[in-house]
Amino acid sequence: MPSTVVHVAFAGLLGVALLGDEFDTRAILIVMGCVAVLDLDTLIGIVVPGTHRAALHNLWIVLVPAAVLRWDGAIREESIVRRRWGDRAPRVAWTTLAALLFAHILFDAFFNGVNLFWPLHDRFYDLSGSLLVSDQRGLVQTFVELEGSGLAESTARGTTENTHYRTGFDPTRGEPATGVERIFPVAATGERFVLTVAGLTAVGVRILEDRHAE
Repeated sequence: MPSTVVHVAFAGLLGVALLGDEFDTRAILIVMGCVAVLDLDTLIGIVVPGTHRAALHNLWIVLVPAAVLRWDGAIREESIVRRRWGDRAPRVAWTTLAALLFAHILFDAFFNGVNLFWPLHDRFYDLSGSLLVSDQRGLVQTFVELEGSGLAESTARGTTENTHYRTGFDPTRGEPATGVERIFPVAATGERFVLTVAGLTAVGVRILEDRHAE
């Protein structure tokens, strides 16, 4: 699974692209830090088995704050967010939500799956697959496979009761881990290593440019 380091680097790329004129060290650290926080459900899963990739890896983590932010900025006469944190706060907040969605929740959903609608609907969805164009089959995608009127079993997986994602902190779902190797991945593939280097480099360059501009 993508490590926290990879998620944070990906979030850095999105932050550099989306913050625009609101970019500074504090803003990008907020974006990257919030993305890292979602992996705390690795530790929550030790206390409440099955909630890793569920407690903080669901769409409500993004949708609820997005609805509140939309209400605050478009419906209220005076924005609480702007009054409390300044005019740049909405841009930072929206960028953070975008990073949470794309750099973490969906990134994991398309890599072994997450419990997208927990706790309202307890089911892990694995969207791993591919998109290709074939001279014989045309456009082919295997991210979401339909079967009858619903999702195929290859897409919908188990629940928090019977699904466990192995981590270095909890490799055996609370069972004795004597002799079991604890692995804490940094970049498990070459592509993720390149993404990590690119993201952290882009953030570093922008921070240096921002400081020189001051």
